[in-house]
Amino acid sequence: MDNLITRHQRILVVFPHPDDESFTAAGSIAMAIEGGSHVTYACLTLGEMGRNMGFPPFANRVNLPTIRKKELEESAEAIGIQDLRMLGFHDKMIEFENPDVLDKVIGHLLEELQPTLIFTFYPGYSVHPDHDATGAAVIRAVKKLPAEERPLVYCSAFSSGHEQAIGKADIIIDASAFLPQKMASIQAHRTQFQAAELVGNQELNSKEIKRRFGRESFWTYRFE
Repeated sequence: MDNLITRHQRILVVFPHPDDESFTAAGSIAMAIEGGSHVTYACLTLGEMGRNMGFPPFANRVNLPTIRKKELEESAEAIGIQDLRMLGFHDKMIEFENPDVLDKVIGHLLEELQPTLIFTFYPGYSVHPDHDATGAAVIRAVKKLPAEERPLVYCSAFSSGHEQAIGKADIIIDASAFLPQKMASIQAHRTQFQAAELVGNQELNSKEIKRRFGRESFWTYRFE
């Protein structure tokens, strides 16, 4: 078991949407929990503006928030997350939120939980404006702490050309032993991830699942 993860007893995960946790860090989170870590997942929105309604569609614009809330709860349970917080911000609006409000909410979480490790998105290199704004808010909140009190921040990045800007990931987690939890987390988000979208026209075999989902990469945020 990778002690980069399991040495942390208090971990905070901050993402903007239900399903961000699934592909990004579900295996690493499950590993930490099995190693004795307490994990809090703070999800900023319910993803209520998402375009996907299932295939064939079974959700609509009215009931999508309720459905995605349940999917998020099922995903957290599949991973083993002990503490799920739904923060109630509006989907696709995180970039327009008052930064002071975001910083205060995250700052309160830091004060309450005192994590030694945070998972979030790398601001500027995570494709979606909500992703970037969430990562930026986490970085601002952590930066306000005295340097000796700051937790490590592991960021996910996947925008085009991100390695040219920030280099290669310095944290590579072999999470293949936790693929059952990760795949259950992915499959919990039924409105968003259908088999056809994940695998095309063929079923994934165990070798292909391990190749695609068995490793998780992060960039340690370097504070100035």
